[in-house]
Amino acid sequence: MKSGFLDKLIERLDKLDPQSLQTHFLHLVREKGLLEAVFNALQEGVIVLDARGNISYANQAAAQMLGEWSKLISREIEIKYPEHRFLSCYVMPLPPMDDQERGAVVIFRDITCEREQESRTLNNERLNALTLLAAGVAHEIGNPLNSLHIHLQLLERGLRKAGLSEGPKLRDLVQVSRAEVERLNLIITQFLRAIRPSAPQREQCSLEEVLQEILQFMTNETRNRDVVVDLKTSEPIPNISIDRNQIKQAFFNIIKNALQSMSRGGLLTVTLFTSDHFAGVSFKDTGEGIPADKITSIFQPYQTSKTEGSGLGLMIVQRIVQDHGGEIEIHSQPGVGTTFTVLLPLDARRIRLLKAPRRTCARRPAEEDNAS
Repeated sequence: MKSGFLDKLIERLDKLDPQSLQTHFLHLVREKGLLEAVFNALQEGVIVLDARGNISYANQAAAQMLGEWSKLISREIEIKYPEHRFLSCYVMPLPPMDDQERGAVVIFRDITCEREQESRTLNNERLNALTLLAAGVAHEIGNPLNSLHIHLQLLERGLRKAGLSEGPKLRDLVQVSRAEVERLNLIITQFLRAIRPSAPQREQCSLEEVLQEILQFMTNETRNRDVVVDLKTSEPIPNISIDRNQIKQAFFNIIKNALQSMSRGGLLTVTLFTSDHFAGVSFKDTGEGIPADKITSIFQPYQTSKTEGSGLGLMIVQRIVQDHGGEIEIHSQPGVGTTFTVLLPLDARRIRLLKAPRRTCARRPAEEDNAS
């Protein structure tokens, strides 16, 4: 509708006869009908609010998406600011009173805790299914590996008795084959040990010593990838009760993931720190980073963009950290790098949690297990 049409109509109201007035109003009706037809043809929902926030117009798409205004509307929404939360929103129209315009009451309920519980349950189900699958595959692979090992031993004995001129060379080849079979068997054993859920066997440990052992073990790999490792600690870190082997496995997987992201060399900064309730370790790399649409799924099994990875490493990290009652945080920027931060409860904090009253959702499963 042209902006000057209404102005001209108002100026001429006192000069219009009934027939002309009817013509102008018919023109207005046609204009309104055309605009409504256009808005109702849109697949996007359109809502017009007045200055007080009341809905003055909603097209058909908006009505289909949000439901009719005459009944209770319930929706779940995700917000990012000021903190990441999931909310359940209820909107109930209020009956009009006297000559006042119709309003509505909006009720919000925080369902972040329930969503996190659902996510943990789903992850546990995935892990259990994956564990069963892995155990079956490992069993099927383990049997032929054992058979190969036995037959290679028999072949080696036969070569010794045969006295062939090529015997020493063939025996060397058999030894290499046996070593590779044993290495495959070790890989399967370590894989099953890492992926099968098991309660942490806690002992008082120094996180700095655990890190030093892992970094020393991975020295050749970091050197071959032209990665510089910088270990920082600004304060004494108290010993905490952890499963030494499991935490070493978690740190190894995180460092391995960081090294794989820095294909052309880079810097890995490992920082130890403490807070009121946690001892923390952050691993900051200068790799390729993780896209925003991928970061929420990196803990799911087989989620990897690397040709040399299995997609299980970070899932195992998450399981180990959660079993220790800890938390893991990720901050990443594509093209700049990624920071993984592992937070493990201080022993004093764990004792306070054990004495705290049971709550339905605020406590983690691992803490409930400890309390029992």
